[in-house]
Amino acid sequence: MFFLFALVLVSRLFFVQVVKRDIYTNSANKQYIATASENFHRGSIYFTTKDDQLISAATIKNGFQATINPKILADAETTYEKLSKIITLDRNDFLKKAGKKNDPYEIIARRLDSETAEKIKNLDIKGLSVFSESWRYYPAGELASRVLGFVGYKGDSLTGRYGLEQYYNAIVSRDEEGGFVNFFAETLAEIKKIVSGGTERGDIVLTIEPSVQSNLEKNLKKTAEKFSAEMAGGIIIEPQTGKILAMAALPSFNPNSYSENTNLSVFMNPMVENVFEMGSVMKPLTLAAAIDQGKITAETTYYDKGYVDIDNERIENFDGKAKGTASMQDVLNSSLNTGAVFAMQKLGRENFLKYLLAFGLDKKTGIDLPEEVPGMLSNLIKSPREIEYATASFGQGIAVTPIAMVSALSSLANGGFLMKPYVVREIKIDGAKDKKTEPEAKTQVIKKETAEEMSRMLSRVFDEALLGGTYKMERYSVAVKTGTAQMIKEGQKGYTEGEYIHAFSATRPPLTQSF
Repeated sequence: MFFLFALVLVSRLFFVQVVKRDIYTNSANKQYIATASENFHRGSIYFTTKDDQLISAATIKNGFQATINPKILADAETTYEKLSKIITLDRNDFLKKAGKKNDPYEIIARRLDSETAEKIKNLDIKGLSVFSESWRYYPAGELASRVLGFVGYKGDSLTGRYGLEQYYNAIVSRDEEGGFVNFFAETLAEIKKIVSGGTERGDIVLTIEPSVQSNLEKNLKKTAEKFSAEMAGGIIIEPQTGKILAMAALPSFNPNSYSENTNLSVFMNPMVENVFEMGSVMKPLTLAAAIDQGKITAETTYYDKGYVDIDNERIENFDGKAKGTASMQDVLNSSLNTGAVFAMQKLGRENFLKYLLAFGLDKKTGIDLPEEVPGMLSNLIKSPREIEYATASFGQGIAVTPIAMVSALSSLANGGFLMKPYVVREIKIDGAKDKKTEPEAKTQVIKKETAEEMSRMLSRVFDEALLGGTYKMERYSVAVKTGTAQMIKEGQKGYTEGEYIHAFSATRPPLTQSF
C-alpha cells in the first residue's frame, strides 16, 4: 500500500510539474489580480530553423484588462482624468460606457502590461477593476498567416479558425481547469488516458523554415507589385520527403488583428483550397508519361505548323508561330502547345488519363491543412471528345490545386515517387512520447530513368531557353518550366480577355552534383 501511494504521488507530481505546468503557472498568475473570462490555455506552434532550432509561431501571451462597473462608479469624470495619465483613453467613449448605469461590466482597456495594471489598481477607485487575461499571440505577425490561421470565437467558445489552428485544434486546445476533482481519481484517469493512447494534447513543430518562408513572401510581394497581380502564391517542398519548407499566399493578414479584415477570403489558403488551370507547367507531366511508355524520347520530332485542328477546333501555340521540325526538347524550350498535343496523341487518351490520375491531380494530396479540395478532371473522365485531352496536355481545361501540381512535379525530382506533402514535423505530446511525421511515398508514377530524363530536359530549358540562358550557372543545375493559362470567366463559359495565371516550377535535379 505504501508503494502504491508513493507511485500515485510521484505520478501526480509529474502531471502537475511537467504535463500541466503551463496551466498551473497561468492559474498562479491569475491570483495576482482578478481573473477575466478571456483567460485560456493552448499549445504552442513552432517554426523550425535549418539548424533545428524552434522559433515560436503561435503562443500564449498574458496581460491585463481594465474594466469599470458603471453601477458603482461614483465619479466618471474624475476617474477618466486619473486614468488618462496612465493609459490613452477616448474621453467620449469612456463617458459613454460609464453612463450605462444598468451594466456592471465595461472593458475600457485591454492587453496591458503588469506595470500599467499595478498603477491602475493602486488608484483604488471603487468600480474600477483590473483583471488578468491571456490571448493567442503570433510573434512573427503576417509570416505564414494563411498556413497558421488564428484563434477566434465560434459561438461562445475560442477555437482554431482556418489553417493549422483549425486542423490541429484537438491537439493544441486545452480543457478548462475548474472544480474539485478527487486527487487519486484524476491521477489514475490521466495515467489511463496515456496508457490507452487516448490523449494527444501538446505542441506542434512545423517543417516550415522561417527564413525560407520570409524570403518566399518578400519575393512574392515584389512579383505581385511588379505585375499588379490580384494574388500571388508559392510553395517550397522537399521532393524526397514531401516536407513543406515554405507556403504562402498574398495578400496575407496579421492573425494578431484578424478582425480588422472585412474580406474573409483572405483567411483561406488558395494553395490547398482553390483549383486553377495551371497552364504549361503541365507539359512536363504529359511528356513524362509519353516517355515512360516508350512512345517518345527527347529527340523525337514532329512538324509544327503553329496550330493543330481537333474536333473542329483550332489549338495554336502561345505566339501563333510555326517552328517547323521540332523535337520534344524544343516543345519544352519553346513551350509548344502543339508538341504537348502530339505527345498526348502518341500516348493515347486512355493512357494519358491513367497517368494524370496516378499523379494524383484529381485527388486530395492528404496534406495536413484544412479544407483541401480535389482537382477537377471530370471533363476528361466524362467527355469522349479528343479536344478535352488536347487542351489538358498543356494545362488548360482541367483545374488542380497548386499543392497537387507541386506534388506531381516533385516526383520528377524524386525518381518518379509521389510523396505525401506535410507541414507538421512533430507533435510534442504532453507526458508521452513525441509523435514524429515520417515521409510517406504514395506510389511510383514513372520509372526512375524517366524522371532523370525529364530532369535533364528541364535543366536544358533553364540553361538554354529561359531568357536565352541568361541565368545559367556553372556549378548548379535547375530544372524549370514556365506556364501561362487564361482565366475562366466567373460563372460563365469561356475565358476572360487580358487576365492570366502565370506559373513557374523549379526543382534541383538529384542527378547533378553541386560544389
